[in-house]
Amino acid sequence: METLRERKKQRTRDALLRTALELFTTQGYENTTVDDIAEAVDVSQRTFFRYFAGKEEAALAVQGITVAHFLEAVRERPSHEPPMEALRQAVLEGWDTLNEVVEAVVPIGLYLRMYQVIESTPVLLAAHLRHSVEIEEAIAHILAEREGVDVDADPRPRLAVAVFGGVMRLTERQWSAGEDFSLDAMRALTVSHLEQVGPALSESWRTR
Repeated sequence: METLRERKKQRTRDALLRTALELFTTQGYENTTVDDIAEAVDVSQRTFFRYFAGKEEAALAVQGITVAHFLEAVRERPSHEPPMEALRQAVLEGWDTLNEVVEAVVPIGLYLRMYQVIESTPVLLAAHLRHSVEIEEAIAHILAEREGVDVDADPRPRLAVAVFGGVMRLTERQWSAGEDFSLDAMRALTVSHLEQVGPALSESWRTR
């Protein structure tokens, strides 16, 4: 059972995280300091660093939560599903339950607005892409394990994840550059792109 001290620490972390994202999305990542965040929550800079290594970690913290949610969804897909179908179903299931996962920490709208901040802030985008490489490697290992193959001897897990990761990156870019920044819009774009993977890789693109 969670103790009072643990609940207090969690409330402090949540308050710091939410405040950080609010400041990043309203006044910009580069224009926000750790002192700004700590002062807004009425804690010391030292307290901030007890929970986060720095601004970058705070900025990407909720993305980390959603990634963990997705990885668990991949692990739980039925074993009879082909790898790409397992990834597709896991990401769609993830979108359907994302509200619940994110809202436990920050408002969903705030989480979605941070995507735009990440895309427009070079240091955050670089960190996001670096983390994406690590995530793709984790997914490849999960696929290899569920299919009973050696991830280092069989290229298929990493090839499948490379295609999937490319689709998700394209979705993020197009969604953040669009006019509809809702969760439904991002989900619809994800579905549309995933459905086009097969035809794009196996069929001719020429029009008669």
